[in-house]
Order: sequence, then C-alpha cells, then structure tokens
Amino acid sequence: MEGTESNGGPASSVVADWSLVFWTLCAVILPVLITLWCSFQRSRRQVLIRDIFRKSKHDWHYTDLFGQPSYCCVCAQHILQGAFCNCCGLRVSEGCLKKADQLFLCKEIMMRSNGGAHSSMPHHWIRGNVPLCSCCMICKQQCGTQPKLCDYRCVWCQYTVHDECMMDCLKTEECTFGEFRDLIIPPYYLSTINQMRKDKRTNYEKVVPYCRKHWMPVIILANTRSGNNMGETLLGEFKILLNPVQVFDLSKTAPAKALHLCTLLPCNAVRVLVCGGDGTVGWVLDAIDEMKIKGQERYIPQVAILPLGTGNDLSNTLGWGAGYAGEVPVEQILRNVMEADGIKLDRWKVQVTNKGYYNLRKPKVFTMNNYFSIGPDALMALNFHAHREKTPSLFSSRIINKAVYFFYGTKDCLVQECKDLNKKVELELDGERIELPNLEGIIVLNIGYWGGGCRLWEGMGDEPYPLARHDDGLLEVVGVHGSFHCAQIQVKLANPVRLGQAHTVRLILKSSKMPMQVDGEPWAQGPCTVTITHKTHALMLYHSGEQTDDDASSMSEQDHVREQTDEDV
Repeated sequence: MEGTESNGGPASSVVADWSLVFWTLCAVILPVLITLWCSFQRSRRQVLIRDIFRKSKHDWHYTDLFGQPSYCCVCAQHILQGAFCNCCGLRVSEGCLKKADQLFLCKEIMMRSNGGAHSSMPHHWIRGNVPLCSCCMICKQQCGTQPKLCDYRCVWCQYTVHDECMMDCLKTEECTFGEFRDLIIPPYYLSTINQMRKDKRTNYEKVVPYCRKHWMPVIILANTRSGNNMGETLLGEFKILLNPVQVFDLSKTAPAKALHLCTLLPCNAVRVLVCGGDGTVGWVLDAIDEMKIKGQERYIPQVAILPLGTGNDLSNTLGWGAGYAGEVPVEQILRNVMEADGIKLDRWKVQVTNKGYYNLRKPKVFTMNNYFSIGPDALMALNFHAHREKTPSLFSSRIINKAVYFFYGTKDCLVQECKDLNKKVELELDGERIELPNLEGIIVLNIGYWGGGCRLWEGMGDEPYPLARHDDGLLEVVGVHGSFHCAQIQVKLANPVRLGQAHTVRLILKSSKMPMQVDGEPWAQGPCTVTITHKTHALMLYHSGEQTDDDASSMSEQDHVREQTDEDV
C-alpha cells in the first residue's frame, strides 16, 4: 500500500502541474487570440468601409456617435454610430452603406445633359433626420417630432415636409433653392456653361439663373489647419447649404486653383468667404493678385472673412469679429456675407535688401496687409513660431496660442533683447529722416487693429491724432518702449509713440541682428534696408454688425471728417 501510494503520488502531481500549465497558457493565449481576431476584423471592416467611401458618389464620413437622434435612411432603425454624407445629409448604419449608395443619389454639382438647356430643376427630397425646429412648408407645423424615421427635407432649398403633407406634385415641383438662392451655383448653370465652353462662347452674363439681377455666388475657402481646427466641421455645413462645387479645402486645393471657378461666373459678381486666420487671407489675396497679372481683372471677387486664426486683426478691422468658435450658425454667416458692403484694402510691398555681399543677393519681397514690425512683438512672434515648428500638436487652441505669446512677452520684459533700437536703426517717412526717441520697437500699421484686438494708433484715445484708414494709401508708424509698454497699450493704460503717417517708409538697420515680422511671419534679420511702398488694392467685404465701441467711435469720427470735407467743397 505504501509502495502504491509512493508510486502514484509523483504521477498525479505531474499531471496536476501540466494541467496548471495548460490552463495558465489558455488563460493567457486565448485573450490574446481573441484580441488579435477582433483587431483583424476591425481593420478588415475599416478597409471595406474606406473602399465603399472611395467608390461612392456620396461624401461619406464615419462617426462613432451622432450629435442628435439619428435613424438609418435604409432600414429606419435608430443608430448611434454610422456614416453621414457631408453633401446631402444622408445618415446610414454601417451595414446599410452599400444599399444607400444604390438607393439614394447625392447632390449633383452639375446636371446631366439630356440634349437641351435647363433653367430649373425639381426638389431633391431625403427622408428623415430633418433639422431640429424645422417647419413644414405646407402646414407650417414643426417637423421631425416623432421618434422614428419621418418627414422629408430638400437638399437644395432646405424646405421640410411632413410625411402626410407630401404630395405627388411636390416631388416634381420646381426647386427655388430657398433662402440662399442668391449664393448658390445651381447644377443646371454649370451644365450650360460647360456646353458654352465647348461651343467657345464666353458671354456667361446671359446665363444668370432664376432671372435675378442680384445673383452673387459665393465660394468658400476653408483652411482646416487654422487656429481651433473648426475648418473640417464648417466644410460639411457649407456643403449642406450650398453646391459642394463651391466649397474648397485649402489643405487639398490651392487658392489659385479654387479661384479658377470665378472665371466661369458673371463678372464682378462673385464673393469669396475665407475661413481661416490672417495668413490664410493673405494667401488668398496673393492668388487674386495672380489673376490680375493674367488679365482676369473683371473676374476679381470680393473677399469676406470667417476668423479661425489666433490674432485675426484684419478680420476685426473689417467687422467680422476677433474669432469664431461656432457661436454663430452657418446660416447667419451666409446672411452676413450677402448683406456686407464692398470696400478697398491697401496692400503694400515690403522689400528687404541685405547690406554687403556686393548686392549680389536678391532682396526679399513680401506683401503686407496688416503690419510690419521690428522689436519685441516680432521677437515674441519669432519665439512662438520656433516653438510651434518643434511641437505643432500643442498649438491647436486659440487660448493656448495666446498663452504662449503671453509667456514670451513676460520673458522679454525681464531680458529686454531689443533695447537701444533707436541707436541701431534709421527711419525715413516719405524721404524725411525722423529723430527717434529711446525705443525698443517700431511698428508700421496698415489696419486699425494690432496684437490680437488692440487699436494701436488710437492708444488711450485721449490725444488728438490724424485718423487711420485701411484704404487711404497711408501707413501709420508708431514706436514702443518694450513688451511691458505693449501690454499697457493693449489695456489702454498708455499711448504709443506716434512717429507719423507716410506713403513710403524706409528703415535702415545699421548693425546687429534684429527680429522682424510681416503679418505674423517672423524672421531674424541682419543689417539691411527695408522699403515699404504701395502695391495694389484688394476688394474686401465689410460687415457692420460686429462693431465694438472703438469701431463705432472711429467710424463716427471718420464720418464727421467726411461731412466737414463735403461742406468745405
């Protein structure tokens, strides 16, 4: 008995050990295999979805969670995640994507030719997921109130209709394109223009749709990399309300290529809405200058701004606000573009000629819309730019960007890297030498705002000064004593050192290397001569609805001067 027990004991312990090893391996390997299988299936599903997106005529985008209660347009089931079309607003579950492509047409940017010219088109109805608080065009009652797939919306005029109010006549009724008919490029217009180009005819003015005199088609140019990264959302919202052919992503299409659409539209009728910062606006205005060089002056558009950048001083000057964070509906933005007034903006040529090298180097040439500066504010911009180049992912918020500017401004208050600037430079205004007081910076202004919302030329507003305008061919030149002085001016506790106004500014940097900037683009510059002369005018749109108290007082003073001038004449 003892021998049997002694022989059976080790064998059973070995079996127990192997059993423990087996189940341990199962406990470890099985979750790994399940995880690998799930990730494989997920990647396979993503490949299939991307393939469907690529082949589809819809502008599909996938979301893990819809922002409002949504129902699949194919199976009518409630869905939390799935795909939506940025152009027509269709929403479907992942499993119904292929069926949706077969059953539903997206917005047509150009009508299919049936051998004749078109001057109208029927409604394009999509069932379900109508906008909140929309009203039926027949009974005027609210639509989309039932918790199911119900009611219809036209993807062009945005009118909505109850299921019970939908009649056969509505399905064939001519679409009026709704509230924004004056901004939309209808598909049949592009079909007609395409045929005219084949026939080598260019009198596009005779093809104005709707027989309307005030048609002002708008082109949307959005920079999805600007400021707070709202460009992607805005692109989708504008595609819903307009013809998708009017909406461009500047990260994929250059402004010069997008503005070619202007040549297919009536002369002096197009308006462009630039969604981005002041740098994006300058990029678009440079492309418009290229149109002038090509002899396309009659197609030059007027430019409005939706501020998505950090500073947005040009946008602020033209009444479009200091920044956009989604607080205004896209519909209201389009109304503002329709109601805006046309004005001119001076654009300036900044030529930087290096000293020495026997003048063999070509001078740097910039185009200035906002301001040129040398000194502490240029140093802050240079440090900010260098930091952003190293870690661009950190600079996705307007608040973070301004916080970094504040940090570098505080640092300069202690270090004072730009002191004794008056000993290093010479300044000439219209050929007249200006004696400089003790300064750390010089700023040459074309617009009213500077430094993210400060009216620099006016200062505290307690001293008489010549009025500053952005269309009078004059530059305002001011000096600052340092970063702390700049901060005082921004909170209206100090005035700048007003050095004068001029048509031409010449600045000579005699020695050392100093930071300079043109419209927020900074660099470190050695001894040189900077010459600023008038280049051209840009056609802009001014929106009077965003005026601040400073704007109102400045405009009233300008109107008063105009009235006095008229009386004298």
